[in-house]
Formats: sequence, structure tokens, C-alpha cells
Amino acid sequence: MSQGTGFGKTILIGDQFVLDEVPAIVSAIPFETITTVERTSGKGWTLEDNRIEAPGYKEKKKEQQVGSINKILEVMNIDVGKNPIKITVAGNLLAGSGVGASAASCVSLARALNEEFKLGYTIEEINRVAWQGEFPYHGVASGVDNTASTYGGLLRFWLKDGKQNFERIKTPKSFEIVLCNSGITANTAALDEFIEVQKKDNPKLFRSRLDTIIAQGADLKEALEEGDLVKAGGIMTENHKLLIDMDMSHEILDVLCKMALENGALGAKVTGGGRGGYMIALTPGRDLQDKVASAFEKAGYNLIIKTAIGG
Repeated sequence: MSQGTGFGKTILIGDQFVLDEVPAIVSAIPFETITTVERTSGKGWTLEDNRIEAPGYKEKKKEQQVGSINKILEVMNIDVGKNPIKITVAGNLLAGSGVGASAASCVSLARALNEEFKLGYTIEEINRVAWQGEFPYHGVASGVDNTASTYGGLLRFWLKDGKQNFERIKTPKSFEIVLCNSGITANTAALDEFIEVQKKDNPKLFRSRLDTIIAQGADLKEALEEGDLVKAGGIMTENHKLLIDMDMSHEILDVLCKMALENGALGAKVTGGGRGGYMIALTPGRDLQDKVASAFEKAGYNLIIKTAIGG
């Protein structure tokens, strides 16, 4: 019996457009999915999914999850006809849209299989296997989520000529954030199709918006490295306004972002693919973090993650 882990993640900017070569700023969060693989009798594989979830998430993602597991087994050349296994998924990362739940599952499964079957994969190979496992969830996966899940930390991730690249972002110290779930499970594969429609309907406007996001991302990286969280928060909020214009948010996410700002958050925006899932609020300091989280709870939103990133 072997175990593997994968971090959750949050994306501060650029999430929806990485495939269009827009750099994203992404951070792992200290919540993990833990996958256990054990040999069994019979043939094939069985799954026990014990993750805590946003209501309905696991059922909605079940078909994609099966496809992902089969893809990972195929890429790693593991014959479960000859070597039947039981896969158990658990951990303290909430299974919900926007926090890299699928990527964490893929990374943790790849690591558990690597250990159980003594394959000797490097961390780069684990990351690539997990990326392949993301395709059934996303249609086309950029690799940003699994990279954060595999390596951890605060990163700038980008694609160039089809090649994945990332660099670490160093901040003067860590800072607190709050993530709150809208209760809406987004179809991440359908988001790619939605973006393609925007490209075709008005390519000039779409390109202009991408250029704005690229500039915002560069300014956000600089603000984070300088420890200017007021500036960073302002950029995040402006980016959310642009995502609203692009119909990439959701009315519940907009309410949560407004609530966060009214309670002192320095910035707030949708995180992840959009149109559901989580939002992120920049809340440096434990008192401010608690204040914003409490406001969400009082309003009846209880799927909340409080953590710190950077540093």
C-alpha cells in the first residue's frame, strides 16, 4: 500500500487564458488531496472517494474522474488487469471548482502509483503524468494547476510555443487570503468552448482584453515581490471587473467579492476557471482574514478556506 499527495491551488490572475499564452500567477495552498493505492484481488481498479466536497461536485465530475484515472494508468503503463488495485482518495482539500481539486487528485494518484509500482519517476515526470490526467476534466489542460499542485509555492506560469514554463515568485513575507465557494460547480471543459466563441465573435476586443490581463499580471507580480499588497489588491479587483465584462464570473461570486471589499479586503476576484467555484479575497493580517470570513459565514456561505500564501 502506498500514498501520494497533491496540493490545492488558487490563481490570482490569468487563469482562464493560459492556453492563449497569458501568464498566470498561481499559488499552491496548504491543503492536500491524499490518494492511497493498494493491491487487491480480481481485475481492474476500484475507487473509494472520501473527499469532503462542495454539494454535488463529486457526482458531477464522476465521469471525468474515471477518464482521468484511466488516462493516468495508461500513461504510466500500469496494467490493472494483471495488477488490480483499490484507489482511495481523501485529504483536507475540499473537492470543489476553483481550488485545483482535479489536479491534486491527479498528482496524488501519480505519486501513489509511482511508489507502489517502484517506477522511479522524477518530479518532472510526476507533473507530466498529472497534466495528462487533467485532460478528461478540462478538455485541453494548460498544466498550470498540476504544476502548482506538484511543486508548491507561489509561481508565475506561462505557455510559449506549446512549452510549459514557470518561475517562483518571492514575496517579503507570507500574507493571508480567504477563499469562499459559491456553491456552483463549473464545467471547466465547457469554459474553453465559451472562450472560443468570444474569440470568433469579436477577435479585436478579445485580443485587447488579453493584452490588458497580461499587463495586469506583470504589475501584480511586481507588486507582490515588493510587498505592496494594496496595489496587488487593486489589480485583482480590476481584473475581476474585466472578467465580469467577459461573462466569466457568476452573480454569487460578484456578491461575495463585493462583500469582501466592504469588509476591508484589499482585493477580491473570481479564482479558477470562473462561472462558479471559488472567489479569492486578499486579507493580510489574521484579524482582517477573520473579519471577511465571518462576513461570509453570517451570509450563509460556509465553504470557506482561510490560509496564507507567499513568503
